[in-house]
Amino acid sequence: MQIPAEMTAIAITEFGGPGVLKPVLLPVPQPGPGEVLIRVAAAGLNAPDLGQRRGTYNPPPDASPLPGLEVGGEIAALGEDVSGWWAGDPVVALTHGGGYAEYVSVPAGQVLPLPQGWSMAAGAALPETFFTIEQTLVMRAGLAPGMSVLIHGAAGGIGGAAIQIARLHGAHPIAVVSSPEKAAYARSLGATDTIDRTTEDFVARTLSITGGKGADRIVDIVGGDALERNIRAAARFGHIVIVSTLAGPKSEINASHILMKQLTLSGSTLRPQTREVKAGIALSLHESVWPALADGRILRPRIRALPLAEAARAHAELEKPEHYGKLILVTPWGETLLDTNAEDTIRLNRPESARI
Repeated sequence: MQIPAEMTAIAITEFGGPGVLKPVLLPVPQPGPGEVLIRVAAAGLNAPDLGQRRGTYNPPPDASPLPGLEVGGEIAALGEDVSGWWAGDPVVALTHGGGYAEYVSVPAGQVLPLPQGWSMAAGAALPETFFTIEQTLVMRAGLAPGMSVLIHGAAGGIGGAAIQIARLHGAHPIAVVSSPEKAAYARSLGATDTIDRTTEDFVARTLSITGGKGADRIVDIVGGDALERNIRAAARFGHIVIVSTLAGPKSEINASHILMKQLTLSGSTLRPQTREVKAGIALSLHESVWPALADGRILRPRIRALPLAEAARAHAELEKPEHYGKLILVTPWGETLLDTNAEDTIRLNRPESARI
């Protein structure tokens, strides 16, 4: 395959609203030792991308300044000391930034084979959220069969991954959502119960659903005042995993409740983790989750697609309260592949019912 000298990428021209995202021409990156160059078919959008654009979530010093933390595509070239991969292999990858582009270099340990039966576009919606939940809920919080798992933002990317991984491990996902439509979506992914936070007290409902015990594990993307309520909703020996603080970083909590319930609170951000840590998460996913993606035990999320050049519009869509599922940006090359995967995505520049 002939690799061009330049590529189209999306740059953050200044901090601000979606309009600061602009297409630019940049040199195609060269894979360093232990890296692979991926020709990108599609890139997934995630909340950290919004924070980076706004200037509230700066990338680590060694990361690409371009947004984009997950991609689907094929390997275009190998760096030194890379084995087990070949040019042309279809893959998905957790990037260290730079995903909003036609090419991106990625540490080889963060690359996984495209799941059997999945398109590259659909695969782009997997890595960031599944890496996050695998590390926090499974590897760190010890998710086990029979546990009840309270999941905030359950209709989003992180929440949807948490529902499916919890179900895969024999746990009981309880989805906190903000509309009947999102509740229906969460149930379609495997949530055993749903709570509409706009009309219900999630603490009281969680205690009711669990027979007064509380949730064994809680996935918190909210932070702020929700943390104190999560402590009240937790079971004895429960573990609250904080993966984001969308409602703000400060919370006033009653520490005696943590003592009496013997709770564990843990926090994690994925992007600053080392290559070695991310490679370990990838291995865990390959063993437990990738077979389930191939055989249908884990379902495709709702995926909506926009062209790479319309990244600003995609960010505006991601910020809408009614958004649920995943959004992806499709490169011009990726566009040529979409028509053969009619079940995978919904184009935003067509009616919602017009699938491609």
